[in-house]
Amino acid sequence: MTATTHTGRASTAASARPAAATRRRSRNERSRGASIALHATLLAASAIAVFPVLWILFISLGPSTAWQEPHEVLHHLGLGNYRFVLLHSHFPTWFRNSLIVAGATTVLGVLVSASAGYAISRMRFPGHKSLMWTFLVTQMFPMAVLIVPLYNLLAQLDLIDTYAGLVLVYCTIAVPFCAWMLKGYFDTIPRDIDEAGRVDGLTPFGTFWRLIVPLARPGLAVTAFYSFLTAWGEVAYSTQFMSSDHYTLASGIRTFASDQRADWGSMTAASVLIAIPASIVFLLVQKHLVTGLTAGGTKG
Repeated sequence: MTATTHTGRASTAASARPAAATRRRSRNERSRGASIALHATLLAASAIAVFPVLWILFISLGPSTAWQEPHEVLHHLGLGNYRFVLLHSHFPTWFRNSLIVAGATTVLGVLVSASAGYAISRMRFPGHKSLMWTFLVTQMFPMAVLIVPLYNLLAQLDLIDTYAGLVLVYCTIAVPFCAWMLKGYFDTIPRDIDEAGRVDGLTPFGTFWRLIVPLARPGLAVTAFYSFLTAWGEVAYSTQFMSSDHYTLASGIRTFASDQRADWGSMTAASVLIAIPASIVFLLVQKHLVTGLTAGGTKG
């Protein structure tokens, strides 16, 4: 009796082991090999993305010839390049110009694109669809094609070498894209909110400003970030439309290089300093970026 019982238990355990070994994985469960391959790919991609930034930072801490002899940086680490850029160049002036232009472009671009996106999302007027297609078509022209006609327009308006002229030019880049994206975001906000505002006696602008804008913060954060980067890092327009006294950072940094020689130490130090404000803006709006981008792309 006892021998029979032990034999039965042994056979049951033996049959359970293959069943456990051949347990099928669920759809969302990865094998160990797939998990290792995925993490290795992500680490490699992260290293490729981060390496240029770290390399520029590394070169900026060395002498001006560090790009030719990187091993010399370790023996001459210092902040000499940063002191030269901040104290003995026009970098502070370029920084002020960039702040003025980027700040004005961000504010004006967000206001215009939000108003246009809301009007197209909620109202039906002659040229409604044509306006949306116009926004889309304007994104297809490269900057090199638009420099000459924009220069002629600014010259006729006496806006060459002025902050206002450069801000208007940058808005021609930022507003079409931002209006298109915000239109899709406003489409996700229920129209019942607009009707409730009208019932409470709000004007269309009051409904937009008091009810819709607070709900559209993620989308507005994305458009503000895009408008800021458009003005902060653009080179072609600022170089052609502004004189050296009104250069922005992106165009002013070119003066560190000439036909005969490039001051790589100053250029890399300036590049690091230029990236700091953009990184700060990104940190301020990052919690809204994913929400704004995904919500703005669900309906169009």
